[in-house]
Amino acid sequence: MADAAVSVAPAAEHLPSAPPDSFAAVDLGSNSFHLLVARVDGGSLQVIDRYKEMVRLGEGLTEDKYLDPEVAERALACLERIGQRLRGVDPDNVRIVGTNTLRQLRPETYFVEAAEAVLQHPIEVIAGREEARLVYLGVAHGLAIGDEKRLVVDIGGGSTELIVGQGFSATLRESLHMGCVSISRRYFAGDKISAKLMDRAELACALEIRPVRELFRQAGWTTATGSSGTIKAIAAVMAAEGWSDDGITGDGLAKLREAMIDCGKVSALELKGLSDERRPVFAGGVAVLRAVFQNLAIDKMRASDEALREGLIYEMVGRVHHEDVRERTVATLCRRFDTDPEHAGRVRDTALELYAQVRESWALSHDNHPKMLGWAAELHEIGLAVSHSQYQKHGAYLLRNADLSGFTRQEQDALAALVLGHRRKFPIDIFMALPRPVRECGRRLTILLRLAVLMHRGRSASAEPNPHLEADGETLRLRFPTHWLDDHPLTRLEFEEEGARLAAAGITLDVG
Repeated sequence: MADAAVSVAPAAEHLPSAPPDSFAAVDLGSNSFHLLVARVDGGSLQVIDRYKEMVRLGEGLTEDKYLDPEVAERALACLERIGQRLRGVDPDNVRIVGTNTLRQLRPETYFVEAAEAVLQHPIEVIAGREEARLVYLGVAHGLAIGDEKRLVVDIGGGSTELIVGQGFSATLRESLHMGCVSISRRYFAGDKISAKLMDRAELACALEIRPVRELFRQAGWTTATGSSGTIKAIAAVMAAEGWSDDGITGDGLAKLREAMIDCGKVSALELKGLSDERRPVFAGGVAVLRAVFQNLAIDKMRASDEALREGLIYEMVGRVHHEDVRERTVATLCRRFDTDPEHAGRVRDTALELYAQVRESWALSHDNHPKMLGWAAELHEIGLAVSHSQYQKHGAYLLRNADLSGFTRQEQDALAALVLGHRRKFPIDIFMALPRPVRECGRRLTILLRLAVLMHRGRSASAEPNPHLEADGETLRLRFPTHWLDDHPLTRLEFEEEGARLAAAGITLDVG
């Protein structure tokens, strides 16, 4: 889909102005789009508004990773309705995330850009393991406090997340490429349900689980909880049919499987508790859950009402109260790659001082800007753990491909670009490949990081120059104390060379 046409959707009921302490989370899944607006009171969510639509975005994903125009139109119409309900929420308290299907879409489809225009909010595409962490965070808040290890399973439209955690911390996370939509498309698209097709679907799921099967079996969990519409639908059918009165059991799943095979057709499934909109993807979801039960030796699973969107809200509340998991992730990376904390701290402090001086003139006012700059400064030398030669490239590769808890894919790409661009040739093409909203701010933050790194090339704690920086469009004026550059001729020479490098990026650097 090169250009997604946006039709005018029927007017949805406007959400009244929400209380200022309200938060909104939107989960753009491969099967359903969910909106949750809530406030947190005493550690519990008080729901203000919910909205859900089965869009089945995954059905429109083509083999070459484009999106079918009809499905794109359906999704954008839903997002128009969601966007109307977000109007009463403080934009700073809104997070919208995309999962498996949006992870796979080619950038040139421009669907994400079209969706952001409809929603009037940015969309964060999150990695599978980050999705797993947020799912666990949401589910854990809905469980009784305890010290036991828990297994959490979330079956989405295109992926299934497996998590083991304790308290509110996920200790083991995995995202597998199987979901109710993808498995239904692959094995039950012809409307037929047979023992042979169920066997093939369950075997395919078992193969996905196999690489992590022993890891999860031996993780020491004692209870199993499932989240997502698929698991809640299966639990509802089992209860309505009388196959289980306490969650989901292995015996109940066996009876459900036989009942589906007896029906013979997806369209003919007439199970108590099964909704019409869930029916087309129900067989695929059952196959996934059966494989999970069998391969992880689960006897019984309870269904949770909390999931990814609740986790997003608890995450936002944590960030508001300065409990940003990204801080812990950066600190862990610094320890793992044995960076020099004193030097990194000096570079960070100088970069943030320069940022404060040009914040307004360079329009770098978002709360995330100083955070990303500070984290990039702390991490700018992690590539040294691989090799000193071109270490900025090694560092960028690690940041782009590592499992960074709390960071979205866009944030990881931006952080990698900052680290890649902190020395040597300025990588214009890397910044042009970033999403449009972060290209210019990313480029400017990188320039500030470059200047801070140059000022501390000597790695001396006593050589604090405290320069003054002014920005006028694409011209930077960097002024040092009188005679400071005369006393540091190597730094003067390096800034002259830096001026030539920045000129290639369209920046004029005037140093004196």
